[in-house]
Amino acid sequence: MSAAGNTLSESASKALLRQFGVPLADEREVTTAAAAAEAATAIGFPVVAKLCGDAIAHKTERGLVRLRLGDAAAVQAAASDLLAAATSADGDVTVLVAPMISGNRELIAGVVRDPQFGANVMLGLGGVLAEAIADVVFRPVPISEVDADDMIDGLRTQKILGEFRGEAAVNRTQLKAVLLGLSSAAVARPDIASIDVNPLIVGRDGAPVAVDALVEIRDVEATPAPRGDGSARPHPTDAQFRALFEPRGVLVAGASTHPGKFGFVSLHNILASGYRGAVYGTNLQGENVLGIDTVADVEALPDGVIDLVFVCTPASANPALLRACARKGIKAAFLTSAGYGEAGDEGRQAEADLVALADELGILLAGPNGQGVVSTPAHLCAQIVAPYPPAGKIAVASQSGNFVSSFLNYARQTGVGISRAVSAGNAAAVSPADYIEWYASDDATAVSLAYVEGIADGRSLLDRFAAVARRKPLVVVKGGATEAGAKAAASHTGALAANDTIFDGACRQAGVTRAATVEEGFEAAATFATQPLPAGPNVVVLTTVGGWGVVTSDAIHRDGLLRLIALPADLQASIDTKLPPRWSRNNPVDCAGGEQRDTIPEVMELIAAHPDVHSIIYLGLGIQSNQARLMREGEFFPDHGLERIATYHERQDDRFARVADELSRRYNKPILTATELAVADPANAGPAAVRDTGRLCYPSGNRAAVALGHLYRYARFRQRHGLD
Repeated sequence: MSAAGNTLSESASKALLRQFGVPLADEREVTTAAAAAEAATAIGFPVVAKLCGDAIAHKTERGLVRLRLGDAAAVQAAASDLLAAATSADGDVTVLVAPMISGNRELIAGVVRDPQFGANVMLGLGGVLAEAIADVVFRPVPISEVDADDMIDGLRTQKILGEFRGEAAVNRTQLKAVLLGLSSAAVARPDIASIDVNPLIVGRDGAPVAVDALVEIRDVEATPAPRGDGSARPHPTDAQFRALFEPRGVLVAGASTHPGKFGFVSLHNILASGYRGAVYGTNLQGENVLGIDTVADVEALPDGVIDLVFVCTPASANPALLRACARKGIKAAFLTSAGYGEAGDEGRQAEADLVALADELGILLAGPNGQGVVSTPAHLCAQIVAPYPPAGKIAVASQSGNFVSSFLNYARQTGVGISRAVSAGNAAAVSPADYIEWYASDDATAVSLAYVEGIADGRSLLDRFAAVARRKPLVVVKGGATEAGAKAAASHTGALAANDTIFDGACRQAGVTRAATVEEGFEAAATFATQPLPAGPNVVVLTTVGGWGVVTSDAIHRDGLLRLIALPADLQASIDTKLPPRWSRNNPVDCAGGEQRDTIPEVMELIAAHPDVHSIIYLGLGIQSNQARLMREGEFFPDHGLERIATYHERQDDRFARVADELSRRYNKPILTATELAVADPANAGPAAVRDTGRLCYPSGNRAAVALGHLYRYARFRQRHGLD
């Protein structure tokens, strides 16, 4: 059998799938036209007749299918024509007679084996538009009933799955049986290269029936094993990670007096961030750098007091440097040095040799070609770039150092802080997955945020990510999500990005939060770090302006799982006592300009206290302070009572932000506050107070809705897997 594999005949394919519970039509395989007529009579008209053979894969293209045959004579004539159309290349042929299954909806299901992620079950919209619409979802096998449910929920064309043109809703139980059967087949038969069930017709009763199926068999021995991602190497120990993130002392190797060199910038950043441990430096001339008396040789340093060396020396000097550091008891090294794996064959060999040496010496090797490490619990900013972020609960690991900087910049902008951050560089010895696994056991971290590009062994990576996500939220941003992006990632990292749709399905199965952009990734992580998980999907939007509520409602609807609930009658009646009759009397709760001093806090509490409400998005914060700013900037201030009213406006917005924080804590429900003033005027009293409470103020209602969707999906994952 060839490595490319061979395709089973339709009848053989269906016989295999029947063993695993995939629902198929009652079919008969015959060798003569007369037998075809007898089979059709037994099945019941109308029927379909197809020419089948081990070498026939594309029957429709060759005209080897006859539809809507209404009597025995038509079947016999069609079967005769089909048998006559066979060629010598088709081998032994038969006629397959099956009932004519009709329905207005067609799905596609199957199995594909991805080079990075292995076997995956597929479900999508089928028929002639399957490729054009590309509404398809994947999950790695084996899948569970929960996974099958999620796959069905994940299709964009949900209306087609409901009652449709007088036909019943799709029978989810039977559709799940199809997906679970395909998964079982892929697990039991590793020689299956692919399965194509298209179309999977949904009958008028809602039952899905496979009317065509092909199974491709592969030579398992000839199938190349996936490339490793380093997961087979011994993972760094907790003690080594502590040496990296909480070192007793830090050595900058290659410290420089030149303010433009890495050896100066890194030493400056360590000192400027307030690191409280001992700081040392090496410099060939033994110069004083920023008040640190450097030494020319590591041997001149004390033993057993330095845990981390930050390496700014050329690649050629690093083997001897690591040996000297090991003799001083140093357990972790961060390498900014370039000239390794990114520099061709010679660099790759030098990198492999350095990794082997670090393993031999018992040193955690971070990088090379990285930008640095941040650890706010240790007041450590050992990196060659700015900034140093505020302290918080988000831990970052990135294959791109620039995106570490991006996440740290967002932390400074929003006030939602960082616990640890590391640029993995070439990740020669320590991969992003290694850092993420350690973050899961780190008390200083509530959520991990990773940026990944090239994926070598995707299945191993997602298995490790899944173990993390069962303990703490994990947000992943992946480069190479489009064909153009994948080419850019390949040139940047030397690894090809895995199929994006398959990666997305693997993330959903693992409980990993997949963010589409860097901004969305940070906002998702910040939401996990600052909001409780919602108990359910029900959202109420509280707004002071109607248009904002409409746009946010649209975003909630696009999410697919969040639900903008109709206001319960008792809640509506309660709000009636707080707002004038012109209020929206619906969700969004539009106050319609009827707010008085206590209206927002009182209405927000009524909503938060209601048991049917799981989350709130609050819009309109900062409007009063915006007016106060204009008053303060105008020529009439502070006269005419403007100072008093401006102060009142600012105090109100400050109060509203703090009420949202207090109610969220009291009722253990997410309350997300959104206003463009978060970026347009960060000093506005409203968003400033949100930052002061430690929460994220979202730049728009739709971005708040996207973040809330991520929060709910993770909560749902934990609930459905019994993790709470």
